[in-house]
Amino acid sequence: MKLPLFPVWSNSLFRFAIGLAIAGVAGVPLLAMTVVRAPYETGQRELIMQPIKFDHRHHVRDDGIDCIYCHSGANRSAYAGIPAVSVCMGCHSQIWTSSPELTRLRGAYFADKPIEWARINNLPRHVFFNHAIHVAKGVGCVTCHGRVDLMGQVYQEETLLMQWCLDCHRHPEEHLRPPDKVTDMGWAPDRPQAELGREIAAQLDVHPTTDCTGCHR
Repeated sequence: MKLPLFPVWSNSLFRFAIGLAIAGVAGVPLLAMTVVRAPYETGQRELIMQPIKFDHRHHVRDDGIDCIYCHSGANRSAYAGIPAVSVCMGCHSQIWTSSPELTRLRGAYFADKPIEWARINNLPRHVFFNHAIHVAKGVGCVTCHGRVDLMGQVYQEETLLMQWCLDCHRHPEEHLRPPDKVTDMGWAPDRPQAELGREIAAQLDVHPTTDCTGCHR
């Protein structure tokens, strides 16, 4: 009687090895896709320290300062911009003039130097995004930036992944609002959002591109 060339359990081991190899081929890409979408990689909800404490809750809710007052480029250029030190001092030369929290602001103003704020929503260099066209077409600040009027320290609300952008471009009616309500943090539609959104899309000729060249130029 001849003995088998391989032990009986070798078949099971071989099948396990094949299964492991297939799982690795499929699993490694899936794992990589999961990792790059994790908040750790996207920066979503990460608290970033700023050179000066700035509480949007106070400035937006308590003082009623409109987004465009500070981010004056949002409705007229690709970049929303950050306020010049002179804009801040327009108020703080009259109020909180001796606050120690504003020592650095006053120093920058008299030295004629900008405040180096840390960027919160940071798109890759190869991605083109135009704030003005989104504002003109009725995309609210809340859609991308969240309820900053409820944030003591601003953070990145959304993932900013390409899929997130494409979802909005494919179904803009889910996010559109009247242009005069773009900066209204607490605005809510008075009828179904999809119905209102389709109406606004027709009025404002909203036809978002999903071509690669729309954002990758």
